Amino acid sequence: MNPQDLERLVTLKMPFGKYAGRVIADLPGPYLAWFAREGFPKSELGRLLQLMHEIDHNGLNDLLAPLRRGH
Repeated sequence: MNPQDLERLVTLKMPFGKYAGRVIADLPGPYLAWFAREGFPKSELGRLLQLMHEIDHNGLNDLLAPLRRGH
């Protein structure tokens, strides 16, 4: 992970599915857990979804608060 990945979590919007248009950092935990069970896409998006799942699962969402204020 690099610092730019955290920035991308609060700016990149989900391009498809039920939550299309919502930024990755705002995706609900159960949706991220579904990807964890079924498999993350093999792409940058998948890598970021996996990172967001780890952040959410471990209760570290507050890490993103300073980045959200900038956007």
